[in-house]
Amino acid sequence: MLSNRRSVLKALVAATIAGGATGFSFNPSKSASAGPILRRIPSSGEDIPLVGLGSWITFNVGNDPVLLDECTAVIRAFFQHGGRMIDSSPMYGSSQDTIGYGLSKLGYPQQLFSAEKVWTSSPSAGPQQMEKTRGKWGVERFNLMQVHNLLAWEEHLDMLRAKKAAGGLKHIGVTTSHGRRHGTLEQIMQSEDIDFVQLTYNILDREAEARLLPMARERGIAVIVNRPYQRGELIRRFSGKPLPSWAGEIGAMSWAQFLLKFVIAHPAVTCAIPATTSVDHVRENLATAAGILPDRAMRKRMTDYVEQL
Repeated sequence: MLSNRRSVLKALVAATIAGGATGFSFNPSKSASAGPILRRIPSSGEDIPLVGLGSWITFNVGNDPVLLDECTAVIRAFFQHGGRMIDSSPMYGSSQDTIGYGLSKLGYPQQLFSAEKVWTSSPSAGPQQMEKTRGKWGVERFNLMQVHNLLAWEEHLDMLRAKKAAGGLKHIGVTTSHGRRHGTLEQIMQSEDIDFVQLTYNILDREAEARLLPMARERGIAVIVNRPYQRGELIRRFSGKPLPSWAGEIGAMSWAQFLLKFVIAHPAVTCAIPATTSVDHVRENLATAAGILPDRAMRKRMTDYVEQL
């Protein structure tokens, strides 16, 4: 088993040629055509792939033409391998401009599921900020608008509901990150009419399993997972450790795939949004959702394994 993400695609192809010593066969072209597994958005019935694309830090590249084209290559590969949801925020520096640049270069792929955020303490400034964001992306409307980190969430949610009712938005929601403000998020999920929540969840940050994820299923709220790799910290943490011999049973050929499969296999999770600047990594992430997912017993086995490392 390999733990180095940079070599995982070579290993996957080699496994196919050799007949797959782990019992997992990977064909890049077949995976791309099959596409990632889909999950349904409860409120609308729309299906979206289990893996999306985040943009925090990775797409904050300013006006550097080389970096802008590299990000465009990531977006191109994302769509080519079945991706749909791209998530960003006004808080993410130039990421919105980078996404708009890439979408323009690619001719605005029809499969795009655009997920954005309103992020201002001034309720009256929300609509203007959202319109500025829309101009940066170059889209007619957003598929999802979220209140970022619950900032002025009551006022912004009222505004978002009105815009949705008028046809200006398809879905609305709220977000948290770093495992913060779960009490407030639970309150919102219990009392407010929302389509999505976004929260932090990964193999070590599992607080959301206790109440938030079960409540999402009960209330019919879609869940976006941020920080599935803790901004890469989990991959760095485990990279020197061996993958378990049984990882091949779920098609995990790297720590990245092992960690991401754990997240997206939870039945309440609608989409995870790892961010990357690497074309190889975005292909690997989408391939993770195109194969076998661990069941509840296997997920317990996975947590037991990492906790003893």
